[in-house]
Amino acid sequence: MAKNGTSRVRAADARARVAQARAEQQARAKRRKLIWNSAIGALVLVLIGGITFAVLAGKDAGKIAGVKTFGKLTQNHVETDVVYPQTPPVGGDHNPVFLNCGIYKDPVKNENAVHSLEHGAVWITYQPGIGQAQIAALKAAAAGKSYVVLSPYPTQPAPVTVSAWSTQLTLDSATDPRLAEFIAEYMQGPQTPEPGAPCSGGTGTPTG
Repeated sequence: MAKNGTSRVRAADARARVAQARAEQQARAKRRKLIWNSAIGALVLVLIGGITFAVLAGKDAGKIAGVKTFGKLTQNHVETDVVYPQTPPVGGDHNPVFLNCGIYKDPVKNENAVHSLEHGAVWITYQPGIGQAQIAALKAAAAGKSYVVLSPYPTQPAPVTVSAWSTQLTLDSATDPRLAEFIAEYMQGPQTPEPGAPCSGGTGTPTG
């Protein structure tokens, strides 16, 4: 009887050891799985961060070379002439009546044109002496666009300047591809204080 009891005790101990070993093995497997999942999660976060950085860097790289921005500008309506820090101006106080968008053969009034910039217009200006071929290229760039103003600007320092609200780019030639890029980016662009406001029904009689 004592021998049988000893055998049963030994068998119970063996079963207990097997159960403990199995439990330890399962615990180790769980730890390995947790470590593996954590590593995968960290790798995914790194990849997402890298992709996000690349996308943002790509956006920065896509900015139009040479574009200058001038921050937040005042938007008061005034009846008097305004002295603007930029030539041509890119924003600030302006006349209550906006300039009709279109092509002008003569210089237009700053204060009316600035009001059009507030409505999302792009204002293309040029030195009158750049030549007829250059002027023809500018007219072609402006033609058919409801939020573009084209006019000569005798006192501007660059041959061609293209302006939007608080944003400006100077060019040496009307055929510079950045002109079309600027129009596409900033006509009714995110810089516009009053997007959707009209650019017709104001003042001025464009020729085209």
